[in-house]
Amino acid sequence: MRREILKKARRFVLKVGSRVLTAKGRALSQPIFDRLAREVSAAKKCGFEPLLVSSGAIAAGMARLALKEKPKTMPRKQAAAAIGQSALMWNYERAFGFFGEKVAQVLLTRDDLSNRNRYLNARNTLLTLLEFGVIPVINENDTVVVQEIKFGDNDNLSALVTNLVNADLLIILSDIDGLYDRDPRLHRNARLIPRVDHVTAELEKKATGTLSPISIGGMVTKLQAARKAALFGVPTVLANGLKEGILERILCGAEEGTLFTSEINKLTSRKHWIAFTLEPAGKVIVDEGAKRAIVQKGKSLLPSGVLGTEGKFSVGDPVVLLDPAGNAFAKGLVNYGSAEISKIRGGKTTEIESRLGYKYHDEIIHRDDLVCSTTAG
Repeated sequence: MRREILKKARRFVLKVGSRVLTAKGRALSQPIFDRLAREVSAAKKCGFEPLLVSSGAIAAGMARLALKEKPKTMPRKQAAAAIGQSALMWNYERAFGFFGEKVAQVLLTRDDLSNRNRYLNARNTLLTLLEFGVIPVINENDTVVVQEIKFGDNDNLSALVTNLVNADLLIILSDIDGLYDRDPRLHRNARLIPRVDHVTAELEKKATGTLSPISIGGMVTKLQAARKAALFGVPTVLANGLKEGILERILCGAEEGTLFTSEINKLTSRKHWIAFTLEPAGKVIVDEGAKRAIVQKGKSLLPSGVLGTEGKFSVGDPVVLLDPAGNAFAKGLVNYGSAEISKIRGGKTTEIESRLGYKYHDEIIHRDDLVCSTTAG
Protein backbone atom coordinates (compact mmCIF):
# COMPACT_ATOMS: atom_id res chain seq x y z
CA MET A 1 0.00 0.00 0.00
CA ARG A 2 2.78 2.47 0.88
CA ARG A 3 4.53 1.71 -2.40
CA GLU A 4 1.33 2.53 -4.26
CA ILE A 5 1.02 5.88 -2.47
CA LEU A 6 4.61 6.92 -3.12
CA LYS A 7 5.23 5.46 -6.58
CA LYS A 8 4.17 8.66 -8.41
CA ALA A 9 6.40 10.92 -6.32
CA ARG A 10 9.13 12.60 -8.36
CA ARG A 11 9.69 16.04 -6.83
CA PHE A 12 10.29 15.84 -3.10
CA VAL A 13 11.23 18.20 -0.29
CA LEU A 14 13.73 16.72 2.16
CA LYS A 15 13.87 18.42 5.54
CA VAL A 16 16.97 17.58 7.57
CA GLY A 17 17.08 18.47 11.26
CA SER A 18 19.99 19.75 13.34
CA ARG A 19 20.12 16.54 15.36
CA VAL A 20 20.79 14.63 12.15
CA LEU A 21 23.40 17.00 10.75
CA THR A 22 25.31 17.04 14.02
CA ALA A 23 24.83 13.27 14.55
CA LYS A 24 23.39 14.17 17.98
CA GLY A 25 26.56 16.08 18.82
CA ARG A 26 27.25 19.82 18.78
CA ALA A 27 29.31 20.32 15.61
CA LEU A 28 28.28 19.56 12.03
CA SER A 29 29.20 15.99 11.08
CA GLN A 30 31.05 15.69 7.77
CA PRO A 31 30.27 11.96 7.42
CA ILE A 32 26.54 12.74 7.69
CA PHE A 33 26.79 15.40 4.96
CA ASP A 34 28.73 12.96 2.79
CA ARG A 35 26.09 10.26 3.20
CA LEU A 36 23.19 12.65 2.58
CA ALA A 37 24.88 14.00 -0.54
CA ARG A 38 25.47 10.48 -1.81
CA GLU A 39 21.85 9.44 -1.24
CA VAL A 40 20.29 12.64 -2.62
CA SER A 41 22.61 12.60 -5.65
CA ALA A 42 21.69 8.97 -6.35
CA ALA A 43 17.98 9.86 -6.18
CA LYS A 44 18.51 12.78 -8.55
CA LYS A 45 20.29 10.51 -11.06
CA CYS A 46 17.25 8.21 -10.91
CA GLY A 47 14.99 11.04 -12.10
CA PHE A 48 13.87 12.55 -8.79
CA GLU A 49 13.88 16.32 -8.20
CA PRO A 50 15.12 16.97 -4.65
CA LEU A 51 14.92 20.20 -2.67
CA LEU A 52 16.53 20.41 0.76
CA VAL A 53 15.20 22.36 3.71
CA SER A 54 18.12 22.34 6.08
CA SER A 55 18.52 23.23 9.71
CA GLY A 56 21.98 23.46 11.23
CA ALA A 57 23.11 27.07 10.82
CA ILE A 58 22.57 28.03 14.45
CA ALA A 59 24.00 24.68 15.62
CA ALA A 60 27.13 25.29 13.53
CA GLY A 61 27.44 28.80 14.92
CA MET A 62 27.05 27.51 18.46
CA ALA A 63 29.90 25.06 17.89
CA ARG A 64 32.16 27.80 16.56
CA LEU A 65 31.28 30.03 19.51
CA ALA A 66 31.66 27.15 21.97
CA LEU A 67 28.09 27.67 23.25
CA LYS A 68 26.55 24.75 25.13
CA GLU A 69 22.95 25.92 24.89
CA LYS A 70 20.92 27.58 22.17
CA PRO A 71 21.02 31.40 22.50
CA LYS A 72 17.85 32.81 24.03
CA THR A 73 17.83 36.35 22.62
CA MET A 74 17.14 37.17 18.98
CA PRO A 75 20.43 39.08 18.40
CA ARG A 76 22.45 36.14 19.74
CA LYS A 77 20.49 33.65 17.63
CA GLN A 78 21.07 35.83 14.57
CA ALA A 79 24.77 36.13 15.32
CA ALA A 80 25.10 32.35 15.71
CA ALA A 81 23.18 31.83 12.46
CA ALA A 82 25.40 34.32 10.61
CA ILE A 83 28.53 32.52 11.79
CA GLY A 84 27.13 29.07 11.12
CA GLN A 85 25.46 29.65 7.75
CA SER A 86 28.73 29.72 5.83
CA ALA A 87 29.87 26.51 7.54
CA LEU A 88 26.57 24.83 6.70
CA MET A 89 26.76 25.72 3.01
CA TRP A 90 30.46 24.87 2.82
CA ASN A 91 29.62 21.35 3.99
CA TYR A 92 26.88 21.02 1.38
CA GLU A 93 29.09 22.47 -1.39
CA ARG A 94 31.95 20.10 -0.51
CA ALA A 95 29.78 17.00 -0.10
CA PHE A 96 27.64 17.44 -3.23
CA GLY A 97 30.59 18.62 -5.31
CA PHE A 98 32.20 15.21 -4.83
CA PHE A 99 29.22 13.70 -6.69
CA GLY A 100 29.25 16.36 -9.41
CA GLU A 101 26.16 18.17 -8.13
CA LYS A 102 25.65 21.91 -7.68
CA VAL A 103 23.75 23.43 -4.75
CA ALA A 104 22.23 26.89 -4.23
CA GLN A 105 21.42 28.63 -0.99
CA VAL A 106 17.91 30.08 -0.66
CA LEU A 107 17.06 32.00 2.52
CA LEU A 108 13.40 32.80 3.23
CA THR A 109 11.27 34.53 5.86
CA ARG A 110 7.51 34.34 6.34
CA ASP A 111 7.37 37.90 5.04
CA ASP A 112 8.77 36.67 1.71
CA LEU A 113 5.89 34.23 1.32
CA SER A 114 3.16 36.46 2.78
CA ASN A 115 3.43 38.87 -0.15
CA ARG A 116 1.92 37.18 -3.20
CA ASN A 117 4.42 38.71 -5.65
CA ARG A 118 7.41 37.68 -3.54
CA TYR A 119 5.81 34.27 -3.03
CA LEU A 120 5.66 33.82 -6.81
CA ASN A 121 9.21 35.14 -7.20
CA ALA A 122 10.48 32.60 -4.68
CA ARG A 123 8.57 29.87 -6.50
CA ASN A 124 10.00 30.89 -9.88
CA THR A 125 13.54 30.98 -8.48
CA LEU A 126 13.26 27.48 -7.01
CA LEU A 127 11.69 26.02 -10.15
CA THR A 128 14.39 27.63 -12.30
CA LEU A 129 17.10 26.12 -10.12
CA LEU A 130 15.52 22.71 -10.65
CA GLU A 131 15.48 23.34 -14.41
CA PHE A 132 19.24 23.98 -14.25
CA GLY A 133 19.71 20.73 -12.35
CA VAL A 134 20.76 22.56 -9.19
CA ILE A 135 19.73 21.31 -5.73
CA PRO A 136 18.24 24.16 -3.66
CA VAL A 137 19.25 24.25 0.01
CA ILE A 138 16.57 26.27 1.79
CA ASN A 139 16.66 27.70 5.28
CA GLU A 140 14.96 30.41 7.28
CA ASN A 141 16.88 33.66 7.06
CA ASP A 142 17.74 33.68 10.76
CA THR A 143 20.31 36.46 10.40
CA VAL A 144 17.67 39.13 9.67
CA VAL A 145 14.36 37.60 10.76
CA VAL A 146 12.32 39.08 13.60
CA GLN A 147 9.78 37.24 15.71
CA GLU A 148 6.82 38.60 13.77
CA ILE A 149 7.99 37.11 10.46
CA LYS A 150 9.50 33.82 11.65
CA PHE A 151 8.20 30.51 10.34
CA GLY A 152 8.95 29.20 13.83
CA ASP A 153 10.82 26.10 12.71
CA ASN A 154 12.06 24.38 9.58
CA ASP A 155 9.44 21.63 9.82
CA ASN A 156 6.70 24.13 9.03
CA LEU A 157 8.92 25.85 6.47
CA SER A 158 9.35 22.52 4.67
CA ALA A 159 5.57 22.08 4.43
CA LEU A 160 5.19 25.57 2.94
CA VAL A 161 8.00 24.88 0.46
CA THR A 162 6.21 21.65 -0.53
CA ASN A 163 3.22 23.78 -1.52
CA LEU A 164 5.42 26.48 -3.05
CA VAL A 165 7.01 24.15 -5.62
CA ASN A 166 4.12 21.68 -6.08
CA ALA A 167 6.17 18.80 -4.67
CA ASP A 168 4.82 15.25 -4.61
CA LEU A 169 6.30 14.21 -1.28
CA LEU A 170 7.64 15.67 1.96
CA ILE A 171 10.33 13.72 3.81
CA ILE A 172 11.30 14.82 7.32
CA LEU A 173 14.51 13.28 8.64
CA SER A 174 14.98 13.42 12.40
CA ASP A 175 16.89 11.42 15.00
CA ILE A 176 13.86 9.25 15.77
CA ASP A 177 12.40 6.36 13.76
CA GLY A 178 8.98 7.98 13.37
CA LEU A 179 5.86 8.76 15.38
CA TYR A 180 5.33 6.60 18.47
CA ASP A 181 2.24 6.04 20.58
CA ARG A 182 4.27 7.46 23.48
CA ASP A 183 7.67 9.06 23.95
CA PRO A 184 10.24 6.29 23.29
CA ARG A 185 12.84 8.22 25.28
CA LEU A 186 10.71 7.75 28.40
CA HIS A 187 8.83 4.50 27.68
CA ARG A 188 10.61 1.32 26.61
CA ASN A 189 7.40 -0.27 25.39
CA ALA A 190 6.54 2.62 23.03
CA ARG A 191 5.27 1.39 19.64
CA LEU A 192 6.03 2.95 16.26
CA ILE A 193 2.94 4.08 14.35
CA PRO A 194 3.58 3.13 10.69
CA ARG A 195 0.72 5.14 9.17
CA VAL A 196 -1.42 8.15 10.12
CA ASP A 197 -4.37 9.09 7.93
CA HIS A 198 -5.47 12.16 9.91
CA VAL A 199 -3.39 14.42 12.15
CA THR A 200 -5.94 15.31 14.81
CA ALA A 201 -5.79 17.94 17.53
CA GLU A 202 -5.71 15.10 20.07
CA LEU A 203 -2.65 13.61 18.37
CA GLU A 204 -0.88 16.97 18.45
CA LYS A 205 -1.63 17.36 22.15
CA LYS A 206 0.00 14.01 22.89
CA ALA A 207 3.17 14.95 21.03
CA THR A 208 6.03 16.31 23.12
CA GLY A 209 8.31 19.22 22.36
CA THR A 210 12.02 18.98 21.80
CA LEU A 211 14.49 18.03 24.51
CA SER A 212 17.47 19.02 22.38
CA PRO A 213 19.60 22.03 23.38
CA ILE A 214 20.37 22.83 19.72
CA SER A 215 17.08 22.33 17.83
CA ILE A 216 13.64 23.92 17.68
CA GLY A 217 10.23 22.30 17.75
CA GLY A 218 9.96 18.57 18.24
CA MET A 219 7.27 16.08 17.32
CA VAL A 220 4.50 18.70 17.50
CA THR A 221 5.97 20.76 14.67
CA LYS A 222 6.49 17.63 12.58
CA LEU A 223 2.81 16.74 12.98
CA GLN A 224 1.84 20.30 12.05
CA ALA A 225 4.01 20.11 8.95
CA ALA A 226 2.51 16.76 7.93
CA ARG A 227 -1.01 18.17 8.39
CA LYS A 228 -0.25 21.19 6.23
CA ALA A 229 1.30 19.06 3.49
CA ALA A 230 -1.68 16.66 3.60
CA LEU A 231 -4.09 19.50 2.99
CA PHE A 232 -2.25 20.27 -0.21
CA GLY A 233 -2.55 16.62 -1.24
CA VAL A 234 1.05 15.68 -0.38
CA PRO A 235 2.01 12.68 1.79
CA THR A 236 4.78 12.98 4.39
CA VAL A 237 7.27 10.41 5.65
CA LEU A 238 8.91 10.98 9.03
CA ALA A 239 11.97 8.77 9.48
CA ASN A 240 15.38 8.42 11.11
CA GLY A 241 17.97 10.38 9.14
CA LEU A 242 20.84 8.69 10.94
CA LYS A 243 20.12 5.38 9.19
CA GLU A 244 22.31 4.40 6.25
CA GLY A 245 20.36 4.26 2.98
CA ILE A 246 17.20 5.71 4.49
CA LEU A 247 16.33 7.94 1.53
CA GLU A 248 16.48 5.15 -1.06
CA ARG A 249 14.28 2.91 1.07
CA ILE A 250 11.70 5.68 1.57
CA LEU A 251 11.55 6.48 -2.15
CA CYS A 252 11.19 2.76 -2.95
CA GLY A 253 8.14 2.56 -0.67
CA ALA A 254 9.77 0.51 2.07
CA GLU A 255 8.13 0.49 5.50
CA GLU A 256 10.40 3.08 7.06
CA GLY A 257 9.24 5.55 9.68
CA THR A 258 5.70 6.92 9.72
CA LEU A 259 3.70 7.71 6.60
CA PHE A 260 1.19 10.55 6.86
CA THR A 261 -1.28 10.21 4.01
CA SER A 262 -2.75 13.17 2.15
CA GLU A 263 -6.26 14.56 2.04
CA ILE A 264 -8.49 13.66 -0.93
CA ASN A 265 -10.07 17.13 -1.11
CA LYS A 266 -6.86 19.10 -1.16
CA LEU A 267 -6.67 22.87 -0.86
CA THR A 268 -5.81 24.93 -3.89
CA SER A 269 -2.36 26.50 -3.85
CA ARG A 270 -3.90 29.93 -3.20
CA LYS A 271 -6.03 28.71 -0.29
CA HIS A 272 -3.06 26.86 1.21
CA TRP A 273 -1.11 30.11 1.00
CA ILE A 274 -3.93 31.98 2.77
CA ALA A 275 -4.36 29.28 5.41
CA PHE A 276 -0.78 28.68 6.43
CA THR A 277 1.48 31.48 5.20
CA LEU A 278 -0.33 34.73 5.95
CA GLU A 279 -0.40 36.35 9.38
CA PRO A 280 -3.84 37.91 10.17
CA ALA A 281 -3.97 41.71 10.22
CA GLY A 282 -7.29 41.85 12.07
CA LYS A 283 -10.60 40.14 12.85
CA VAL A 284 -14.14 40.27 11.50
CA ILE A 285 -17.02 39.19 13.75
CA VAL A 286 -19.98 37.61 11.95
CA ASP A 287 -23.39 36.32 12.99
CA GLU A 288 -24.39 32.65 13.19
CA GLY A 289 -26.20 32.77 9.86
CA ALA A 290 -23.10 33.95 8.05
CA LYS A 291 -20.99 31.32 9.82
CA ARG A 292 -23.32 28.51 8.73
CA ALA A 293 -23.37 29.79 5.14
CA ILE A 294 -19.56 29.86 5.02
CA VAL A 295 -18.82 26.59 6.86
CA GLN A 296 -21.70 24.41 5.65
CA LYS A 297 -22.39 25.81 2.19
CA GLY A 298 -19.07 27.33 1.13
CA LYS A 299 -20.59 30.79 0.62
CA SER A 300 -18.87 34.18 0.49
CA LEU A 301 -19.09 36.68 3.37
CA LEU A 302 -21.56 39.48 2.63
CA PRO A 303 -22.02 42.77 4.56
CA SER A 304 -25.36 41.60 5.99
CA GLY A 305 -23.64 38.93 8.11
CA VAL A 306 -20.99 41.18 9.67
CA LEU A 307 -21.35 42.34 13.28
CA GLY A 308 -18.08 44.24 13.66
CA THR A 309 -14.29 44.29 13.31
CA GLU A 310 -11.20 44.22 15.52
CA GLY A 311 -7.95 45.91 14.56
CA LYS A 312 -7.07 48.11 11.61
CA PHE A 313 -6.60 46.47 8.23
CA SER A 314 -6.73 47.42 4.55
CA VAL A 315 -8.08 45.99 1.31
CA GLY A 316 -6.43 42.63 0.53
CA ASP A 317 -5.25 41.99 4.09
CA PRO A 318 -5.74 38.57 5.71
CA VAL A 319 -8.25 38.45 8.59
CA VAL A 320 -9.66 35.86 10.96
CA LEU A 321 -13.43 35.38 11.13
CA LEU A 322 -14.99 35.07 14.58
CA ASP A 323 -18.49 33.91 15.49
CA PRO A 324 -20.55 35.84 18.11
CA ALA A 325 -18.94 33.76 20.89
CA GLY A 326 -15.45 34.82 19.79
CA ASN A 327 -14.47 31.46 18.25
CA ALA A 328 -12.23 31.67 15.20
CA PHE A 329 -13.61 29.53 12.38
CA ALA A 330 -12.14 30.85 9.12
CA LYS A 331 -9.47 33.00 7.52
CA GLY A 332 -9.63 35.07 4.36
CA LEU A 333 -8.62 38.12 2.33
CA VAL A 334 -10.90 41.16 2.62
CA ASN A 335 -12.19 43.25 -0.27
CA TYR A 336 -12.75 46.21 2.07
CA GLY A 337 -10.72 47.78 4.86
CA SER A 338 -11.81 47.85 8.52
CA ALA A 339 -13.08 51.45 8.31
CA GLU A 340 -15.15 50.62 5.24
CA ILE A 341 -16.58 47.44 6.78
CA SER A 342 -17.71 49.45 9.81
CA LYS A 343 -19.85 51.56 7.47
CA ILE A 344 -21.40 48.76 5.43
CA ARG A 345 -21.77 46.02 8.09
CA GLY A 346 -25.29 44.66 8.49
CA GLY A 347 -26.42 46.14 5.19
CA LYS A 348 -27.38 44.69 1.84
CA THR A 349 -24.98 44.50 -1.09
CA THR A 350 -27.18 47.01 -2.93
CA GLU A 351 -26.48 49.53 -0.15
CA ILE A 352 -22.66 49.41 -0.36
CA GLU A 353 -22.33 52.22 -2.90
CA SER A 354 -24.79 54.51 -1.13
CA ARG A 355 -22.99 54.06 2.19
CA LEU A 356 -19.43 54.40 0.85
CA GLY A 357 -19.91 56.45 -2.30
CA TYR A 358 -18.25 53.67 -4.30
CA LYS A 359 -18.25 49.89 -4.55
CA TYR A 360 -15.44 47.37 -5.09
CA HIS A 361 -17.27 44.05 -4.74
CA ASP A 362 -20.54 42.61 -3.45
CA GLU A 363 -18.60 40.36 -1.04
CA ILE A 364 -16.52 41.42 1.91
CA ILE A 365 -14.60 38.16 1.42
CA HIS A 366 -15.15 36.04 -1.68
CA ARG A 367 -15.43 32.29 -1.12
CA ASP A 368 -12.34 31.71 -3.29
CA ASP A 369 -10.38 33.70 -0.70
CA LEU A 370 -11.91 31.96 2.36
CA VAL A 371 -10.52 28.97 4.23
CA CYS A 372 -12.40 27.39 7.13
CA SER A 373 -10.54 26.57 10.35
CA THR A 374 -11.02 22.85 9.81
CA THR A 375 -8.27 23.30 7.21
CA ALA A 376 -6.60 26.56 8.16
CA GLY A 377 -3.78 26.46 10.65
